Amino acid sequence: MSRETAVNLMLAFLLLGFPLVAAGMGEPFYVTLATRVAVLALAATGLNLALGLGGLLSFGHAAFFGLGGYAAGILATHAFNAEPLVAGIPATTSMPLIWLVAVAVAGLVALPIGAISLRTTGAYFIMITLAFAQMIYYFAISWPAYGGEDGLSIYVRNAFPGINTAQPLPYFLVCYAVLMAMLLLFRLVAGSRFGSALAAARQNGTRLAAVGIQPFRIRLVAFILSAMVTGLAGALYADLNRFVGPSMLSWHMSGELIVLIVLGGKGRLFGPVAGAMIFVCLEYVLGGITERWQFFLGLILLGIVLFARGGLLGLLSGRPRHV
Repeated sequence: MSRETAVNLMLAFLLLGFPLVAAGMGEPFYVTLATRVAVLALAATGLNLALGLGGLLSFGHAAFFGLGGYAAGILATHAFNAEPLVAGIPATTSMPLIWLVAVAVAGLVALPIGAISLRTTGAYFIMITLAFAQMIYYFAISWPAYGGEDGLSIYVRNAFPGINTAQPLPYFLVCYAVLMAMLLLFRLVAGSRFGSALAAARQNGTRLAAVGIQPFRIRLVAFILSAMVTGLAGALYADLNRFVGPSMLSWHMSGELIVLIVLGGKGRLFGPVAGAMIFVCLEYVLGGITERWQFFLGLILLGIVLFARGGLLGLLSGRPRHV
């Protein structure tokens, strides 16, 4: 067993064990805190597919995160009010169906965004993805039917077959299982021929094109897949908070996802998990002391960028072998 595998297993058991102990001690708040870690790690895992494997620094992934949240919120609201979504199509509170809708919406929106944005590189790619995300953000603000600037409250927790998702621990276990499944997907993609082609496109697209593989298509598929995973996280996040608002679409959220990856380790399998753990712990511990806790986060981020390019996992497990 490699050192990185051991660190990954430690993080997986730590994330699972902490809420189990908290639930046993009658502390549901800490279970909810762990659920927030799992959902943010899932969203960052989606971005890590594009950024970590493909080198695509998207500053617009909040758009897909927010779209997944709005998909969950809109469906749940219509179901609560016993209103069809559109004529002849009923709404639902079933989590698996809502997840499918969230993933589909994120993927469909990512297709044209990626098709346009990926024709640029560097700072131009960053700014175009940011511009698209901001357009969706301002659309949500000006959409009074679903709350506009005030957002949309979800009055019931959506349902998962056989599980009481209204309780904190069962809902955490659902989010944890989804996170582990998406980490497995990340592992499979990274180790596949597609993952090798994506890594080659990141390193030298011209050489990849010389062997008959179009880098644009590889990057576009990775971008869409990345958006779909992030959209799934958005649906879970909306259910966690029982609320969805334009803040989920804001560029601040895109920045947070990038910070999570940098903190944990870009391209690392459990980098998003480590980053989410650090971020939520700092938010909770330092946020209770000062409103300017982001200052200390910035210092830590600066230290990692200057002295630990591999993030927390780089410090704990050394250089990556595959990614």
